[in-house]
Amino acid sequence: MDFLYTYSTMNLEVPLVPPEKAEFVILGVPFDSTTSYRPGARFGPLLIRQATLNLESYILDYDVDITEIPIADIGDLSIVAGNSRETSKRVRDTLRELLSVNPAAVPILLGGEHSQTLGAIEALKPESYVVFDAHLDLRDSYEGNSYNHACVARRIAELGVREAMFGIRSGTREEVEFAIRNRIEWVHARDYTLDVFIETVKSLPEPVYLSVDIDVFDVTLVPTTGTPEPGGLGFWDVVEAIEWLVKNKRIVGFDIMEVAGTELGVPTAITAAKLLFYTIGVLKKFRKS
Repeated sequence: MDFLYTYSTMNLEVPLVPPEKAEFVILGVPFDSTTSYRPGARFGPLLIRQATLNLESYILDYDVDITEIPIADIGDLSIVAGNSRETSKRVRDTLRELLSVNPAAVPILLGGEHSQTLGAIEALKPESYVVFDAHLDLRDSYEGNSYNHACVARRIAELGVREAMFGIRSGTREEVEFAIRNRIEWVHARDYTLDVFIETVKSLPEPVYLSVDIDVFDVTLVPTTGTPEPGGLGFWDVVEAIEWLVKNKRIVGFDIMEVAGTELGVPTAITAAKLLFYTIGVLKKFRKS
């Protein structure tokens, strides 16, 4: 079926099913209009999909083959260039339309700048938001825009969603003070362990929305992203946390955001593609209904 704000693009090259029959539905969000350092996140969905061609579909860890999972790819969102809020409303409306035809589907956003996670949160209405990110993203406004990528966690907090952040190593004093006032828990990258992750998220209410800003990883894994930061997490740090989260909390959707670049096959996209396959795999194997 066609959706109001989507258009055909390079789809994930695995056997696909119609969205109304899918367990997982991919939506690309090629938007980077508020990127404040390195542009190119508009190519993120394309780069991630293309990078999956490099990967084996069989996930050794879970005895799951991606080609045997009912996955739909509804293409890319038709964005409103230069307008992050109107674009996030299109994300919201597209996901609402998807859930009206398939309420059991797990939506997956590929991006694209992090500002667009807001639309997914508005559509899916989770109780909690678990995010891996180098940045707090709790600014009230940045560069004159309250829907800037640096403000997304603030806008989500204002919806009454509980938040827990991991891999943080950049923020302002005002953001830290806002987090304290609003009981937003965050863990610095240098303090991160799986035990700390579990202790932080175990009491979060369900359902949970999972977001991975690709800049959470060490910059050697993700050299092309909008705001790279040294000192990040390793790949297995994040995968092991996702495994625990999926086994213990109900996940209603997830995204992988801030993948950027202008060339195919960049390490950032390969890292994101591998994480995409692992997250789908662990959800297929262990997802709570």
